[in-house]
Amino acid sequence: MTSPLTAPAPVDPRFDRSAWWRADRFGMFIHWGAYSVPARGEWVRSYERIGLDDYRSAVDAFRPDPDFDAWARTAADAGMRYAVLTAKHHDGYALFDSALSDYTTATVLGRDLVAEFLAAFRARGIKVGLYFSLLDWSRPDYPHFGDLHHPMRDAEEFRDHAPDLASYREFLHGQVCEICSNYGKLDVLWFDFSYSGMGPAEWGASELMRIVRELQPDAVLDNRLEGSGSDHGSLLTDSPTPWSGDFTSPEQVIPAEPIVDVHGRPVPWESCLTLNNHWGYCRSDHDWKPAPVLIHRLVECVSKGGNMLLNVGPDARGRIPVESRRILARIGEWMDANSESVRGCGPAGLGRPEWGRWTAGHGKLYAHVMEPPVGPLVLTGLDRDQVRSVHLLSDGSELPLVDSWTVVGGRSRAMVSFGPQPEWTYPLPDPVDTVLEIELR
Repeated sequence: MTSPLTAPAPVDPRFDRSAWWRADRFGMFIHWGAYSVPARGEWVRSYERIGLDDYRSAVDAFRPDPDFDAWARTAADAGMRYAVLTAKHHDGYALFDSALSDYTTATVLGRDLVAEFLAAFRARGIKVGLYFSLLDWSRPDYPHFGDLHHPMRDAEEFRDHAPDLASYREFLHGQVCEICSNYGKLDVLWFDFSYSGMGPAEWGASELMRIVRELQPDAVLDNRLEGSGSDHGSLLTDSPTPWSGDFTSPEQVIPAEPIVDVHGRPVPWESCLTLNNHWGYCRSDHDWKPAPVLIHRLVECVSKGGNMLLNVGPDARGRIPVESRRILARIGEWMDANSESVRGCGPAGLGRPEWGRWTAGHGKLYAHVMEPPVGPLVLTGLDRDQVRSVHLLSDGSELPLVDSWTVVGGRSRAMVSFGPQPEWTYPLPDPVDTVLEIELR
């Protein structure tokens, strides 16, 4: 099919590394660590100004026995093709073995949880990534008093604390070297994050990128060595830095429009979203997003050229919460029937129809019908003579093009009906998102 309606906008060749990732579209984020013990989210130390010594009780009580194969099965059944685990979050407690620190599960528990995670997910054919915090609140050489986020940022006893950024950079680079050297090929590296006073210079971003590209040349990298969820960094400019990354990472939001550079060319992006309102396990947070909402948001991301990284926060025992699994299972049911309209797809160039979303890929158009029509469904943006065929993606059954005297200009417009009488109203075959597969002439 050569119709300009579905011709994808050119992607800058410097983004070739992310081709597989842009095709997979849907991944699992996993925030997990000692903060699952207090069960008030992964920022609990910062929000509640908890000192390092007081946090030790959470570290000592974090003695999980996770079934990583069950995690991987949950991701695979949901239709996710890649997964990213927090190898180390801002609290500094690492889930991997490190020769540079004894503040790790390998030392405390005798278990390298990163190695176990990677083995289980690779065995399921799921591509693997590691999240690594650029912050480390456990280190005495990291900024304390006056920092924007450190738990002791306003503690008077640390007013005279003197950070040693040269020492911290050496440690940071050393641990990044470990995760890039000791675990085989990593498909994604997810650094987090830069902020006022702590950015590329403080991280030693140039040398850090040299290490990453030498050891993991094919890893897809986010933009947070110089940006954050709300800051794209230099990736959209004519002069991106060597550490600008391979994609931007809007957080807890989906962009209103596709993300493009200064010349209007698509820039890869990924919205990272939570299932409730926390990343790490929060026992009291029951504000779950319904599966239909998340299916719509996944399709929205794809229709705008982006990915969705959907988070789970396992508990202190290492179990993904039951409600998380139920939501993911429902998404998986929809993906079983409709994944072809997500994977390998992107914008269709047809705008947003009032009944749902368009995606395009594999030489076809996909109409995601989320609102039932009254009378025939007008395939907004398409003339009848452009359309070769329309089928339900879920079962392959044909939906013939119809005429209707009720539609002005109906004979020239592409329309289908979900029942034998074009003018009648019928329920959608899938009330969440009925996907039509459309071939053009």
